[in-house]
Amino acid sequence: MTAHDGSMTSTKPYLVRAIYEWILDNQMTPHVLVDARHPGTRVPNEFVEDGQIVLNIAPSAVHGLLMDNDWVRFSARFGGVTRNLEIPCEAVLGIFSRENHQGMVFPPSEPSELIAASGDAPQGDRTAAPTRAEAPKGDGSGPGKGKGKGRGGPKLTIVK
Repeated sequence: MTAHDGSMTSTKPYLVRAIYEWILDNQMTPHVLVDARHPGTRVPNEFVEDGQIVLNIAPSAVHGLLMDNDWVRFSARFGGVTRNLEIPCEAVLGIFSRENHQGMVFPPSEPSELIAASGDAPQGDRTAAPTRAEAPKGDGSGPGKGKGKGRGGPKLTIVK
């Protein structure tokens, strides 16, 4: 993509970085919602629910965070074990603060490699966002919230 042909790069990585900074500037905890099934995504599969995972990317929770135009990369501890995570920007479904759930949700994208490999052209409106994305429940963030399913937790709601 070049300026000569009129095409531009995706705005998603720029928006993710801007929302991340905004959340930190407001002394809140940034989390990302990730499509764990997206090709190239490397996350701890044992924490994936319904093909998605919510990750705390606060500076105190990760090491070596790098967010460029193609990848979100960092290491974090899961169950006491350090893991290196790699998330293609296309796999980021949203970024939000844990405390008040403000942030941005992106429509899921279909990887171009899969479209090219299958020979299928996109059909219908692929940019339509889901009506509701839900983070795993019971992350222990806040009063009255314990660990485990069904005890509350952050919820992302898209308002059109």
